[in-house]
Amino acid sequence: MLEQGQYINQSLCERPSISIAIPAYNEALHIEPIIKTFLSNTYENLIEVIVADGGSTDNTQDIVKKLSKEDSRIKLIDNPLKIQAAGLNLILKESKGDIFLRADAHSDYAPDYIEKCVEALLASGALNVGGAQRFVAKIPFQAGIALASRSPLGSGGAKYRDPNYNGYAETVYLGCFWRKVLLELSGYYIEATPNEDSELNLRLQAYALHNSNLPNPSSDVNCQLAHQNSQAVYISSKIRAWYYPRKDWQSLCIQYFRYGCGRYTTTIKHSNNLHIRGAIPFLVISISILMLLVDLLFPNLKLPIETLVLVGILLPFLESGRITWKLRHVFKEEIWRGEEDKIPSFLSRWFCCAVALLTMPIAHSSGYAYQLLRHKIFMVSG
Repeated sequence: MLEQGQYINQSLCERPSISIAIPAYNEALHIEPIIKTFLSNTYENLIEVIVADGGSTDNTQDIVKKLSKEDSRIKLIDNPLKIQAAGLNLILKESKGDIFLRADAHSDYAPDYIEKCVEALLASGALNVGGAQRFVAKIPFQAGIALASRSPLGSGGAKYRDPNYNGYAETVYLGCFWRKVLLELSGYYIEATPNEDSELNLRLQAYALHNSNLPNPSSDVNCQLAHQNSQAVYISSKIRAWYYPRKDWQSLCIQYFRYGCGRYTTTIKHSNNLHIRGAIPFLVISISILMLLVDLLFPNLKLPIETLVLVGILLPFLESGRITWKLRHVFKEEIWRGEEDKIPSFLSRWFCCAVALLTMPIAHSSGYAYQLLRHKIFMVSG
């Protein structure tokens, strides 16, 4: 039983209809298995799977068109802006389901994924539900990122990175929403890409606070939810999806640089309702650089710069050793999805994890600083 927002009289409620939204670009290797996973789900009121393609140069579109001929629920639409948030907004306008379920082409989903999302949405009284972002890997560098995601240095203490967490949270991996609410909020904020999920969840929190006494958004299916609190986002450990991170260092740098840019944009848009966690990498690195500059200008102060640099370098390697050792017995079961005879060695996992723990905060803070300079000095808002 969930602690808050209990669902009332569930046995009298029809099964809400589901629209699945998949933004895609060059996903020829993944798109068919993902679509077939959802179509094979036991949930009986899945009415459509809509793919918004951002101009793929492989045969992603051909695969989706072929599948749509086999099952009329599968639809393909064009996403000329290419970015995920724009594609999701196009799907939102096109969709017809009571529930809008976001999916990612770089993830695997449990056979009961839809069922568990709907159950959590109905039972929690939340406006968005999801599970933890469970990182898995097929190559050593992915394994390092997956291990880093299980460390406080890599996750920042985010609840949606904890596979055992159940309860309300700031944000969630992917998401399962009431479509009417998303339409009222005009969908995703494109300028916050790729931080659009967190930005949307902040607006959902504000919506819940101001509309807790409004009629239930699922009234079309004769359901009644008890909104006994203002919490809008709920995480259930029963909702299981597995995410494949970037395959190389350069891609990881670009990803986290863009995360930093998006985080700053979200900070500006929600300056009165933002948790400090997203700005911590920027603040820590900025303070370190400031101390270095002060030491260069005023050497007589004798600031412990050498110690600071040494700790900054050693800490990720020490933490990598700790988390790699801690998860050594469950690595094969919980993280590794590659060939069994190619499981990376402990030393390889430790080194790749340390590189990831070094890279993510530096790239994130660089993106944050870049966007801050564009906004404050060059007056560029997005």
